[in-house]
Amino acid sequence: MNDNRSSQSIPGLTAISGGIGSGKSVVARIVAALGYEVYDCDLHARTLMESSEITAALLGEFGDSIFDSDGQIVRQALAAIVFADSQRLEALNNITHRAVRDDLALWASARTGSRTFVETAILYQSGIDHMVSQVWEVTAPRETRISRVAARNCMARHDIEARINSQDSFVPSALHPFTIHIINDGLTPLLPQVEKALLSNISH
Repeated sequence: MNDNRSSQSIPGLTAISGGIGSGKSVVARIVAALGYEVYDCDLHARTLMESSEITAALLGEFGDSIFDSDGQIVRQALAAIVFADSQRLEALNNITHRAVRDDLALWASARTGSRTFVETAILYQSGIDHMVSQVWEVTAPRETRISRVAARNCMARHDIEARINSQDSFVPSALHPFTIHIINDGLTPLLPQVEKALLSNISH
């Protein structure tokens, strides 16, 4: 496959990717327990969204209905809007993705020479696929994903399915050329898969 990602990527940075409920966070925790540093995109995005620049952009795009009386973002209200409308989701992504990419690049630059990881549910939509040397794609059956999210977040099934459909409907123009698939179906042992993936060469 012809792909220029390897020439643009941050050396030693691997993405742990997968849709909601896939179990990518479990894989990320295993990697962290083994001594590697992991950048959590969701966690950092929440912090970045509290910056005055992004707050102003969100207010301009979505109005004050997504803020509480203290001016804090009501994430459930924002999620209800964007996961029901692909155009609004794209607008949100345009606001947040650049900020996350810049923050990730800064984080990784402080760890030059180390093998590092970034956990993200939207690898290709965010453009982070161009920043990484390798991808670990974590997968699980759809019903397993729904059950996990329902147990974890107490979300209604139709809301979970809307979020899964929104994430899964995106088809990247080209997959990352160095991708390892990790099955997290609750039956296949994870640690041997992670250990094998860690032995793979990412100096492409």
